[in-house]
Amino acid sequence: MSQLLTSRWQGLTGNNEALDVDKCWGELAMSLRQILTRDHSELSFEHLYRNSYKLVLKKKGDFLYESFQTLEQNWLEMEVRPRIIESISHAHFVQCTGAASSESPHELRTAGERLMRALKQAWEDHLLCMGMTTDVLMYMDRVYCDEKRVPKIFPLTMGQFRDHVLLQPIEGYGDINVAGILTSMVLGQIDMERNGDIVDRTLIRSCMYMLEGLYETDTEEENLKLYLTIFEPAFISASQAFYKSEGRKLLNSVDAGSFCRHATKRITEEQERCTSTVSNMTLDKIKKVIDTELISDYMRDVIHLPGSGVEWMLDNNRIDELIMIYDLISRVDAKKEPLKQAVQKRIVELGTEINKVAISNSQAQPVKIDTQGEKGQGESSKAAPDRPANQQTAAAIQWVDDVLMLKDRYDGVLSEAFRDDQTLQAAFTKSFSEFINAFERCSEYLSLFFDENMKKGIKGKTEAEVDALLDKGIVLLRYIQDKDMFERYYKKHLSRRLLLKRSVSMDAERQMMVKMKLEIGNSLTTRIEPMFKDMDISSDLSAGYKKHIASLGDRDTKRAEMEVHVLTSTMWPLDSIGSAHRDDEHKTTCTFPTSIETIRQGFEKYYLEKHSGRKLMWQANMGTADIRAYFPKSKGNIKTRELNVSTYAMAILLLFNDLPEGQSLTCAEIQARTNIPMHDLTRNLQSLAVAPKTRVLIKEPMSKDIKPSDRFSFNESFHSPFSKVKIGVVSANRVEDPLERKETEKKNDDSRAHIVEAAVVRIMKQRKQLTHQQLMTEVIQQLNSRFVPDVAMVKKRIESLIERDYLERNEASERPTYNYLA
Repeated sequence: MSQLLTSRWQGLTGNNEALDVDKCWGELAMSLRQILTRDHSELSFEHLYRNSYKLVLKKKGDFLYESFQTLEQNWLEMEVRPRIIESISHAHFVQCTGAASSESPHELRTAGERLMRALKQAWEDHLLCMGMTTDVLMYMDRVYCDEKRVPKIFPLTMGQFRDHVLLQPIEGYGDINVAGILTSMVLGQIDMERNGDIVDRTLIRSCMYMLEGLYETDTEEENLKLYLTIFEPAFISASQAFYKSEGRKLLNSVDAGSFCRHATKRITEEQERCTSTVSNMTLDKIKKVIDTELISDYMRDVIHLPGSGVEWMLDNNRIDELIMIYDLISRVDAKKEPLKQAVQKRIVELGTEINKVAISNSQAQPVKIDTQGEKGQGESSKAAPDRPANQQTAAAIQWVDDVLMLKDRYDGVLSEAFRDDQTLQAAFTKSFSEFINAFERCSEYLSLFFDENMKKGIKGKTEAEVDALLDKGIVLLRYIQDKDMFERYYKKHLSRRLLLKRSVSMDAERQMMVKMKLEIGNSLTTRIEPMFKDMDISSDLSAGYKKHIASLGDRDTKRAEMEVHVLTSTMWPLDSIGSAHRDDEHKTTCTFPTSIETIRQGFEKYYLEKHSGRKLMWQANMGTADIRAYFPKSKGNIKTRELNVSTYAMAILLLFNDLPEGQSLTCAEIQARTNIPMHDLTRNLQSLAVAPKTRVLIKEPMSKDIKPSDRFSFNESFHSPFSKVKIGVVSANRVEDPLERKETEKKNDDSRAHIVEAAVVRIMKQRKQLTHQQLMTEVIQQLNSRFVPDVAMVKKRIESLIERDYLERNEASERPTYNYLA
């Protein structure tokens, strides 16, 4: 067996055998031409391989390599190239020069398809033939090409197709070549497709495959593919010009929504085009073209288009269009600056409008009290309409409701259209904070919102609904900068709710404390929780006093029952929750009727025996009383009514028990006997004698104003369809008037001064020495969660601390510096 193989091998390679090079190459050349003409069915590829093998083995590799190169070049130049040029129409040459063609789009498309089919066929034939040729010349590939470091057969023939078919200039047309014509023709086809025509994407893709398979050099570097060096730059350049022009036309002819829809459609089209027509290698680059030429250059103008831009979309809840705006701007601007500015501007505008409406509503003329007749006198608290006490309060509640409605609306936009984008969420927060804090009554109005809901709004609601309502208010509290001002109003309103027992649910009150603690911190709740503690202690005191009276054996069945709230004066805003005294009025002690005075003194004695060293200061302006009144001339069989009145009103009414029938008292006489401040006396007399449904007193002359000489007598004919009648005090507006607000702001500034000083001392005690700028920065940062400190106030408090030897200036330092003095 080994002998047979040796003999056969010698038959192929033996040195004694003479090789006829010309004959051998002649056979090879003829066979290779048959391969090129696709007439290779009867060829013996083993025989052909043996011939090429012999030539290389006999050191004729140079001859074989050069001869094949010449053969292939002649085939491409004489057979392939003419067929390609023949398929090129005159319109293609015109198109390649950039001039306008007179051919119709259909004729251009047909001519282009003819050229692409010719190129496709030539390329596919070339690949097939070169695959077979490479098999025939495989030994030369492996031995000769590696040894001589020359291109192997397949890349060699690819380079020849490139040089002699695509890149060789066409005679008579200057530098124009097939590759240039193909590029301009494909760009024309793409341009037609962009304008709505239908083109043969598969045919174009075949030509792009050809360009992807050819390289600028025989080394076949990936970044030197003809697709990347010839077609793609032209495609990108043409696309830039197309989209720049289209962007201008769209901006001048369509609305913002249509622009966004078209831009979104173009993005999808280009993605599909790169997948099915040109190459995915171009996808990122063409996206950048659209982002720059169609989106980035025009999106700011689109966003601000009057009548269709972002403002119009927001006002008309065009979520789909806002989504497109967001998606488009996100492609070109990570900060989304134009969109952010437009949304911020609109929120502030709508918020400012809400502020203006609130101011207008609060300044509207109040409805005058009807002083004519007594029709419909008396009204049960059960029948009272569920609405705020006056129009200023109504304006406050409406302001909060409007802001919350705006917040809910834009929260929906943020979630649905802007995908909870953190940048836009921060912009929303900034915008709401801006217009809310621009409204000087924001703290007071928010506190009134909580007050009204704690008294009425949460009635009948589930625990989850109450929690949601409180959370909405807390959201607005988060925006308010001057939280110390809110705290002052909230304590004032909470005090009234607790003392007058107007809270619907104490659980809700405590739940609110927990939520505010999480939002503001312990600083607020530590000053409010003692108020709840006082109420609990007072309840125990009142129960203990009742037991004490019972133990004394007092059997007076007509003795009035008294419930006392003992308040820690430093924890309750007593100066705020009482009557609104002016600077020229003095707070005086009310003179109680004898029956009430006896009980008052009895409780005081009982309390001081338990708590020696304390002093009770009675606040009659903050109490209420239930009185059983008999009206002998009232309609119906039942002449008795139970009246719920203020403590001052009780003192006034009890005066008429000792007055002979038919007698009256002047306002001055009532004031002298009760010692009630004139401001409070006027309000209570208006409630008792002027309010149309609660006229238990008769005023002469009848008018809204109360004068010292006006006379008052008991109305024996008073009638109400209800057995219990609540007589509310005709009060000054619960929303503060300018003077009251000025006084509140002054008190708040005084409180801030102490807080600023405490912060300065706390910081300096820890740091010992700081420059002026460092100290200012740290103080502002520390207090910013409660209020925005005024720089002038901080400087003033530092000076005050220096005067009181808490701090000293460091004279040795070049920059203003302070030292802490222990």
